[in-house]
Amino acid sequence: MMRNFEEVTAFLGHWGRFQQVVFFLLLASTIPNGLGFVSVVFISAIPKHHCKIPDVNLTLEWLSVIIPAKIINGHQELSSCTRYKLDVVRNYSAQGLLPGIDVNLTNLEEESCLDGWNYSKEIFQSTIVSQFDLVCNDGWKQPFSSTVYFLGVLFGSFFAGHIADRYGRKPVFFITMAVQTVFTVALIFSPSWVIFAIIFFISGMGQMANYVAAFVLGTETLSGKIRILFSSLGVCLGFTIGSLSVPLIAFLLRDWKPFLLATSLPALIYLLLWWFIPESPRWLFSQGRLEEAEAIIRKAAKMNKVEAPEDIFSDYCTEKELSECKEAKPNVLDLLRNRKMRPITPILWLVWFTLLTGYYGLTLNSGNLSSDPYLSTFISAAVELPAYIFVWLTMQYLPRRLTLIGVTLLGGLALFFIQLVPKSLPPLSITLEMLGKYGFTSGATLVFTYTAEIYPTPIRSTATGTCSIFSRVGTCIAPFLFQLREIYEHLPYILLGSMTLISALAILFLPETFGKPLPETIGQMSERTRVKCPCLTQRPKSVVDLESRM
Repeated sequence: MMRNFEEVTAFLGHWGRFQQVVFFLLLASTIPNGLGFVSVVFISAIPKHHCKIPDVNLTLEWLSVIIPAKIINGHQELSSCTRYKLDVVRNYSAQGLLPGIDVNLTNLEEESCLDGWNYSKEIFQSTIVSQFDLVCNDGWKQPFSSTVYFLGVLFGSFFAGHIADRYGRKPVFFITMAVQTVFTVALIFSPSWVIFAIIFFISGMGQMANYVAAFVLGTETLSGKIRILFSSLGVCLGFTIGSLSVPLIAFLLRDWKPFLLATSLPALIYLLLWWFIPESPRWLFSQGRLEEAEAIIRKAAKMNKVEAPEDIFSDYCTEKELSECKEAKPNVLDLLRNRKMRPITPILWLVWFTLLTGYYGLTLNSGNLSSDPYLSTFISAAVELPAYIFVWLTMQYLPRRLTLIGVTLLGGLALFFIQLVPKSLPPLSITLEMLGKYGFTSGATLVFTYTAEIYPTPIRSTATGTCSIFSRVGTCIAPFLFQLREIYEHLPYILLGSMTLISALAILFLPETFGKPLPETIGQMSERTRVKCPCLTQRPKSVVDLESRM
């Protein structure tokens, strides 16, 4: 009978030098992911702009009014996309007629910005919007740039997850890191928006694929409470360190090209980690590669200064089970073809879609919450730290299912209440939006770990990558989500809140994984998929019992 992998390797301990190296190196590897994701907020920011007026002979009076004033959201602002017809204004100016006195401005014909735009440099020296004129008739290209990026993330998540289950976690981890870094640097050489969008897509393919690979590699290599610490706090902490650094770098470097260099080039250092980060021994064994798995474990034992058994895997499984490990090659179709996985997989797809749409939508909107996008983006990123700590603590003591339902409802209800806040209290609206961000961050963090605990080793990376695909569909929508305010101010919050209610109900039908070791085979997963009422989920009798089962 196959023993649990963690029982076989228990002699290594949970927190020796080997685990410390893996933990902190993988944590550091996710810093570029946080840098890359939040940088989208600043490189695609829209500076204030209005039509460029060529050097023509106009009086000061006409120069001061040639840009029409518009009422936008109850405030009078200069038009961003039109000017009074230049030829007409030039004639009036030549005749010495004064605007508003001799000429009624409301009767003047307007024209588009035929000579381009002037962009304010008060906040940003340059963004891709000012570089490629992504405003007015081409304004759709601004949110679509972010969508293209997240489409790359979607494709990268799918293919990287499938390849990682076929060829290993480590190669995918480093290849996607290289793709993310090289193509992000290449963005600054883009001669046009079309070329920029193509390179941005490829850069996105490496972005979260690298994060998922690091997450799965750490989850399978570490064990016990250290695995919970890594999956709920460690890997997320690296991402947040990167996110918190972005507003500071953007404040110091307000031009999008040097900003991208500063946020991408440091990742080249992480490519040197190839010689320090091992392949997942758990995955190697699931592929029947016992000698390679044993070599890594023996090296880990040497680093931890413990003695390894003479034959580590002698009683891990029978010859028949080992043969099944070698022959079994699950693929993405098994997520729906297998009778036990079929009801679970669509629910997780829905939950991932909802939580990541909310998380990315609120993050991308952070730059619009106040007049200082650097401060509001920093606060939005800082909210994630207590969320990660909360998830880490609750994962040690509370069932996964009830916790996930709770934080999902918290995120949705906080957004629902925003529409009840008077316009005279904008700080309260921002507070509720940050509370929503807290709930979505907690849920997105927890669902990563929850998914890894549900699916077995041979298909874990594929399952996580496939769930990530559905979440990336949400992130592709996220850049356009808050533009729905033009239809109704609170429509984005109502939509997000409604999706969380549906998702919270669906979570009730997922299996509980609290206190249980990671499943090694599809058969072990099948034994755990009997869904019970959440209130009947029992906690292990003691912490000692919990540790013995991990």
